[in-house]
Amino acid sequence: MDRLNGSANLMIVSDLDYTMVDHDDPENLALLRFNALWEAYYRHNSLLVFSTGRSPTIYRELRNQKPLLTPDITIMSVGTEITYGESMVPDDEWKEYLDCKWNRDIVMEETAKFPELISQSETEQRPHKVSFYLEKEKASKIMQALSKCLEKRGLDVKIIYSNGIALDILPQGAGKGRALAFLLEKLKADGLRPLNTLVCGDSGNDAELFGVPEVYGVMVSNAQEELVEWYAENSRDNARISHATERCADGIIQAIGNFSLGPNVSPRDIRDSMLNTKNLSPSHEVVMFYLFYERWMRGDIENSEQYIQNLKSIFHSTGNFVHPSGVDRPMQQIIDTLPKLFGEKQSLDFRVWVDHVSYAEVSLGSWLVKFDKWELSASIQN
Repeated sequence: MDRLNGSANLMIVSDLDYTMVDHDDPENLALLRFNALWEAYYRHNSLLVFSTGRSPTIYRELRNQKPLLTPDITIMSVGTEITYGESMVPDDEWKEYLDCKWNRDIVMEETAKFPELISQSETEQRPHKVSFYLEKEKASKIMQALSKCLEKRGLDVKIIYSNGIALDILPQGAGKGRALAFLLEKLKADGLRPLNTLVCGDSGNDAELFGVPEVYGVMVSNAQEELVEWYAENSRDNARISHATERCADGIIQAIGNFSLGPNVSPRDIRDSMLNTKNLSPSHEVVMFYLFYERWMRGDIENSEQYIQNLKSIFHSTGNFVHPSGVDRPMQQIIDTLPKLFGEKQSLDFRVWVDHVSYAEVSLGSWLVKFDKWELSASIQN
């Protein structure tokens, strides 16, 4: 967040599974559309926050499986852990806050009295979260009884049931909504509180996010019944909360437009972009170049000399590309290699995305742009 000189323009706080990530979209097209939009228009002055029920272990597994961007902040384990940056530095102040009226040993003692509760994997058991599986038909009765038992033992806890199967027991001060409220106050104290915040979710453990004051909210079209019911009972008349008609990341993009929070046309949805490009910003140009590179390698566009000449006109004649290894090559030279690469990935599901785009003007009209570039190749299934 060091790149911010003041309030973030926009902060997106999104759940992952079936919100940012559509597990029914094997090509990850919606997620890739969001990635291009964020890196082209928002990364330099906004904040991306992932708020997930996943523990750090299975969050990292998801990042290895899907083309996720690197968030500025990660809220994990249903709002019981907050970390910052790529290295995921933990927020110790949040940990101390959650210790109030929380005793994990007592929670384990009391839950052991309920055979209906099936413990989730060890990776999902965290210092301030105890997680079980519980059949939907038994959930209401068990939650009421368990709450009374823990209250008698002097604990102040929160029990969250989501996805029709998962039960989480947390300190009363925890949860996705409380974690976001804490984060907003911290950003405000540092002079970085966002001008606008958009929260995004699909299930019951996301409901708290929509209750944070002054945020915009979107339930993606595929939101589960438990969240839709909560919306009908609590927020149907709230103009700042909407139910998208698009799934997952496409629903987030739709909400950005509906609430007029900023650009909402992904560069991935612009065809022939290298023939009609306007120099908007260095980050936009980098995103557009690699989208062109992907389409060129896939053979999705015409093998035209006009594309090559237009690329050369965009990049300065003295511009260089520096590989992380330290190899320095003129950009014009790299462009000259493209014709012989046309269609090389035609038989593959080949995708390219950039992450962590940052830039600085080093002299008048000259920019230093840094980014991570990722490629994904898979055989096309007929």
